[in-house]
Amino acid sequence: MAAVEGIDIENVTAWVAERIDGLQPPLEFTLIAGGHSNLTYKFVDRRGEAYVLRRPPLGHILESAHDMGREHRIVSAVWGTDVPVPETFGLCEDKDVNGSPFYLMKFVEGVVPHDAAAAATIPVSERTSAGEHVVDVLATLHLIDPDDVGLGTLARKEAYIERQLKRWTKQWEATKTHEIPEMEESERLLHEDMPEQIGSAIVHGDYRIGNMIIRDGRMAALLDWELCTLGDPLADVGYLLNNWTEPGDRGAGESPMGIGGFPGRDHVLAVYEACTGRDLSRINYYRAFSHWRLGAIAQGVYKRYLVGAMGKNRDFDLERYKLGIHQRAESALRFLTT
Repeated sequence: MAAVEGIDIENVTAWVAERIDGLQPPLEFTLIAGGHSNLTYKFVDRRGEAYVLRRPPLGHILESAHDMGREHRIVSAVWGTDVPVPETFGLCEDKDVNGSPFYLMKFVEGVVPHDAAAAATIPVSERTSAGEHVVDVLATLHLIDPDDVGLGTLARKEAYIERQLKRWTKQWEATKTHEIPEMEESERLLHEDMPEQIGSAIVHGDYRIGNMIIRDGRMAALLDWELCTLGDPLADVGYLLNNWTEPGDRGAGESPMGIGGFPGRDHVLAVYEACTGRDLSRINYYRAFSHWRLGAIAQGVYKRYLVGAMGKNRDFDLERYKLGIHQRAESALRFLTT
């Protein structure tokens, strides 16, 4: 068995074999998604049956930011609802097994449209139905009562936007390296004109097509639940719209949905509103909030690279990244003032 960084093959194989009926070692592991986020490995047994192992990034991490137990709890709770997620097979919290916690899921076949090239493999004839199903699934997720699936204590349910503004304002102020007046003004307006939160839902936190598996014109699985919480569902809708690029938008050529064939943003709003009955008249506020929040997050990343805390990376373009933060701030202010 070939060595794979991040996997103790002997220990993991023994642990997995006790939890997946009929498993036939040896297991072959391949890293299929990595970086600063949680790592995803595909492994295949002698029968050719495929599974997934999720673990935190390698090296020193903040465990609270990569909580395998929390992520496993969420995916296991959602499985069995009409929101498509992979079946889970167990959580290992014993660090002696693999150096850090991990959990197991069934491997789901399909396309992960993380960029334009991957999205282009989805047949044009299937893109409309795939796009509509993406919206249907979000509406379905937001209509689940967290208490009904055992997630009622996952997080505070109320004052979601207020809590997020407080958290990311603190991050912005702690990592600010230069003035961006649009960030400051957007923050002021976000506080001043905050909509009342209507109800509380399971909020995915990173709901975009790059975190989904698409197959046969439908979403086969929704992935990457590490930012999931409870709160205002319209935050997910605003975030989705900001990532729902249409042909002709700035940067459309690099975006998964900018290749064309998917429904437009107006259709997204109409489908979601019809499914949930939620009032979307203030959706531009949530789009502004999403841009502002990502600007604050990006500023933290920018400062870490600027001071060398992330090591030397010649592929990281500091000036381009800095420009992206300004563009986020400008977009936020535009949605708040037009």
